[in-house]
Amino acid sequence: MQKKYSSIITPNKQDELAACSCCSLSRRDFMKLSAVLSTAALLPNQIALASEAENIAKAQPLRPLRIGYLPITDASPLLVAHAKKLYAEEGLEVEQPTLFRAWPQLVEAFLAGQVDVIHLLAPTTLMVRYGSKFPAKIVAWNHVNGSALTVAPSINSLRDLAGKTIAVPFWFSIHNVILQHLLRKEGLVAVSKSSKSTNKANEVNLVIMPPPDMVSALANGSIAGYIVAEPFNAAAENLKVGKILRFTGDVWQAHACCVVFMRQADLELRPEWSQSVVNAIVKAQRWTRENRQETAQLLAKESGNNYTPHPQAVLERALSYYDTDTYSKQGAVQHADWQQKRIDFQPFPYPSYTEELVRLLKLTHVEGDVKFLHNLDPSFVAKDLVDDSFVRKAIEKAGGAKAFDLPDSLVRQEKLA
Repeated sequence: MQKKYSSIITPNKQDELAACSCCSLSRRDFMKLSAVLSTAALLPNQIALASEAENIAKAQPLRPLRIGYLPITDASPLLVAHAKKLYAEEGLEVEQPTLFRAWPQLVEAFLAGQVDVIHLLAPTTLMVRYGSKFPAKIVAWNHVNGSALTVAPSINSLRDLAGKTIAVPFWFSIHNVILQHLLRKEGLVAVSKSSKSTNKANEVNLVIMPPPDMVSALANGSIAGYIVAEPFNAAAENLKVGKILRFTGDVWQAHACCVVFMRQADLELRPEWSQSVVNAIVKAQRWTRENRQETAQLLAKESGNNYTPHPQAVLERALSYYDTDTYSKQGAVQHADWQQKRIDFQPFPYPSYTEELVRLLKLTHVEGDVKFLHNLDPSFVAKDLVDDSFVRKAIEKAGGAKAFDLPDSLVRQEKLA
């Protein structure tokens, strides 16, 4: 199989994919993250108090802002705010953002107080706050859409996935939620079996796989497809090893994937500082949505900024290319009338989305300890998990709701295909 893979992807392109391995999440990483959160659940008060003590030390100047991220397009606003000196405009001293190689490392650093603000998969924030009982909150969305279901060229419909294996990056991800929503609508059942097990005719086997491994696994036929964030879908297109069967934003209109996550202690004890952080990120979102090609240049490995390992061409496609005519013909876009972007940047965390996310998670097959999920009330979570007071002010400062194509009411109804 390695020979087949090599015949499709040139050595230079193999290097490009290998460079992306820093944003992977394997099954082992999933278990590690679960262990990290389980440990935090035992000592939430001690961790929170340690963070608070550092934050409110009156005798010392405030430390520089510390940002943690994985090098994917989801992190763009956090990185653009640094590159364009938007944190400094808000009076913040900031360190070079810290690149983490997997979600467990990022979450562990956040829990330990080593970084102050991170982007995190929206469903994973529920694990942190309710599974581990760690006091942290969503303060804004980082982006909307920006993910897709990419499949082998021979796959033409969801029904073609019956009996096959699809890779997902994490159980508690919007990718897993939306994929299983689609499968249920087709009468297919999501399962997670060992490689030696045989799928039934109506089953789709889901495996946790690092994103760069997804591209090569698709190329050599180990999997029939994968659902993941950009730029890995764009990479498969550029490498001509797969096609997009469906954009997730065409299934759940303008859905959040990664969100801006901060410790509750900072929000309560340093509100002005927290407001400045959110202001900078929101300004970066407006700049990014208006300067997509320059954003790709800033974040690309060719820039020398050391933000991501991705080639500029892949980032440009991920940030900008959404030909609705072409994608409609192959079924990837079925709601061109929604007039969306492949990925977009708007910061407001709609309560209706959080409520729907909790409801869908309860219907979604995941591995691990999910007892905490069963008793969660969607309306309670929408109020308790999210603090939108900072982002409301930041939106007004950045030009108001219309600057982000948001309704003045900041209220919407969720649309799921």
